[in-house]
Amino acid sequence: MSEQPEVLRKTLRQALSGRGAHVLSREVFDGLEWESAGARPEGAPHTIFQILNHLVYWQDFALRWLGGSKPETPEHAADSWPGEEAPADRADWERAVERFRTGFAELDRHADESDLFATLGPKSALEILQLIASHNSYHGGQVAALRRALGAWPPPGGGATW
Repeated sequence: MSEQPEVLRKTLRQALSGRGAHVLSREVFDGLEWESAGARPEGAPHTIFQILNHLVYWQDFALRWLGGSKPETPEHAADSWPGEEAPADRADWERAVERFRTGFAELDRHADESDLFATLGPKSALEILQLIASHNSYHGGQVAALRRALGAWPPPGGGATW
């Protein structure tokens, strides 16, 4: 692997984490009661649980890609929204959150260890990681807005409340 500027890795890790831009991506679900994860405020297209499963879907996709597989892009966007509207119980919620955090840690490891300029099909590892960072950030903002609407913001670690 060629030497790559540490500043690039640092910037990528910050983008993945959300550090300096918003509540940390891995913490956006912290402290949320499982019953609230399935609530859908009026006008909301998805519940927090649906967004969580969507994030896990694309993190898993990116990890397969980074691992050298060639995952097939779903035919329809709806195919990347697996699962139910609400968790069946606390354990169902906790498993989904843990899958997100585990995938997140793997992505972070790739940001530290992968050859960022390696071509993996049509994109480099850097591009894949940047895409998933943007995707997580976008949907993390949706989760924050839904939590505000449900009166469940900020998470215990804090977050912008303005």
